[in-house]
Amino acid sequence: MTSDIDLQAGSFETLTDIPDGYSKAEWHARLDTTLCYRLIAHYGWTSQVYNHITTRINGTEHLLINPFGFRYEEITPSCLIKIDIDGNTVDGNPLPVNKAGYLIHSAIHAARADINCIIHTHSHNAQALGAIDMPFVPLTQEGCQFHERVAYHDFAGIVLDESEKRSLVEDLGPSNHTYILNNHGLVTLGETPTWAFDRLYQFERAAGIQLRAMASGSALKKISKEVLIQTRNQFEGGAAQAGATVRHPAWPSYYRMMDRIDPQWKN
Repeated sequence: MTSDIDLQAGSFETLTDIPDGYSKAEWHARLDTTLCYRLIAHYGWTSQVYNHITTRINGTEHLLINPFGFRYEEITPSCLIKIDIDGNTVDGNPLPVNKAGYLIHSAIHAARADINCIIHTHSHNAQALGAIDMPFVPLTQEGCQFHERVAYHDFAGIVLDESEKRSLVEDLGPSNHTYILNNHGLVTLGETPTWAFDRLYQFERAAGIQLRAMASGSALKKISKEVLIQTRNQFEGGAAQAGATVRHPAWPSYYRMMDRIDPQWKN
């Protein structure tokens, strides 16, 4: 898992000191994961204390997850719980883990070695799109990055049963990174928290634009398959972000924004 912070606005060390007891990789993962929680709260995509963001610590098989019962704006790097793939706490943190809510994450982390961060939300536009009988349609430049990268999973009740893990993984497939859980919510995946969050941000906007366009009653002005593929490849290859040396240029600005909102958020 690469460091998206290091690619823009200086090195990781310039952002914060690393507390005793944490490796650089773990503290970096804790900061990025915390920032994801705080941004989701900022944009209003939370569902009280439910849903999760999980991040695999680079170079390990351990994951970070939020303590159950905390609102997203309460999450800090130090309160995140380190768990194994089965959801068992491995760092002595006494705060509780919602193992039932973690089931979706455990299935995907176990099946997809390319994925280090999973974000699950009940954000409004994605939920609305998953409640109608129509798939996602890329209608904008940013929406093109989701062409042939979106999977769907039919609703079968609250995901509490281990037996649903197999169908979750099968429906997701080996290369999709955005997952509509019909009548339920959205899952976005990434090599890093930055990738997973950016996909959530862009998909929530793209889904909202599709819903607005449909509500207008006019015919949708669809993008040709050739252009969809070309534009998606530009996003995935880095050309859409001034080349691979400036991937996710907005991410350091989110650190600065959160510092202004809550100077204590990195504790």
